[in-house]
Amino acid sequence: MSTQASVVVIGGGVMGTSIACHLSRAGVRDVVLVEREELASGSTSKAAGGVRAQFSDELNVLLGARSLEAFGRFEEDTGYDIGLHRVGYLFLLSTPEDVAAFEAGVRLQNSLGVPSRMLAPEEAAELSPLISTDGLLAAAFSPDDGYCTPESVVHGYAAAARRHGARILRHTEVTGIERHGDTITAVTTTRGRITTDTVICAAGAWSRAVGAMAGVDLPVEPLRRQIAVTEPVAGLPPSLPMTIDFTTSLYFHREGPGLLVGMSDPDETPGFATDPHDRWIPGLCAAMEHRAPALLDLRRTGGWAGLYEITPDHNALIGEATSPSRFLYATGFSGHGFLQGPAVGEIVRDLYLGRVPFVDVSPLSAGRFAADAPRPEANLV
Repeated sequence: MSTQASVVVIGGGVMGTSIACHLSRAGVRDVVLVEREELASGSTSKAAGGVRAQFSDELNVLLGARSLEAFGRFEEDTGYDIGLHRVGYLFLLSTPEDVAAFEAGVRLQNSLGVPSRMLAPEEAAELSPLISTDGLLAAAFSPDDGYCTPESVVHGYAAAARRHGARILRHTEVTGIERHGDTITAVTTTRGRITTDTVICAAGAWSRAVGAMAGVDLPVEPLRRQIAVTEPVAGLPPSLPMTIDFTTSLYFHREGPGLLVGMSDPDETPGFATDPHDRWIPGLCAAMEHRAPALLDLRRTGGWAGLYEITPDHNALIGEATSPSRFLYATGFSGHGFLQGPAVGEIVRDLYLGRVPFVDVSPLSAGRFAADAPRPEANLV
């Protein structure tokens, strides 16, 4: 294969397909997306599917809210049912420091139009009856949040991108990025060479290697996270929210007739391993015993492991490199990339076209670390 593209998007997850869709819909010709495996086969297919605007960083609030709007009209826009459940996110808070931080977050979110609010422990238990309120001081809740099916979002974006002229190359691995001085000239792949002057890196946990091909430092590390799925649970309310015990990071939401359950593992070390293991189970069970003891009686029927793409401040990298010219990136979302995919696709489209995006993402430039200007996000799951 030898072909030409106006822009090459690297990565076939939610970020890459959203970007390709937004570019092609805007009339950009010869958009080529390159994915080394199947679409959504990386981190996107392993995501819990949560969508929210409850963040501590104003930029993330705006990105989440904009994406929620897009998820709400996704079927109308693409024809794909993404199984969107607007049941809300419920953060359970057990320390005075967390309560104060979330109260400040709710004030920020409300000022930006997000209908989040603080709840008493008893109100939280009414929404999520599987929890124990022992030691619970308060909760934060937004009814606009929820969850949907990540793979359906990817395939919806991919289908729309194809309809507008984009080409999607699956089972095609990028092997290099050619440059002439400060100008990108081509992307080399296992299927041949693609002549182009623009590359957009949306490679998730693998972005550091892609950036290195162009001489761009993208400080992204992969970190394994695991999810378990339970047997059917009788009497689950249809409106059960995504429930997160903020102290332990234990979370759960409905998954068919059962539950999807996850939690971070403090002993996990960075790396590309995605094989499931049981070392996290004792910590998971301890968190359940403390906050949701009813979960301990449920039998696991499945589960998987995937990769978070972690940056030093647990916030995204979005922008365009100063050198080489026309190397753009959207990566490092540290666990909230899926839910921001629609808004980020729109922003990267505008950066490519030289338009002013709906929100200034310059504080999320990869150069912030060299400038000693990190931008931490506190509301992590």
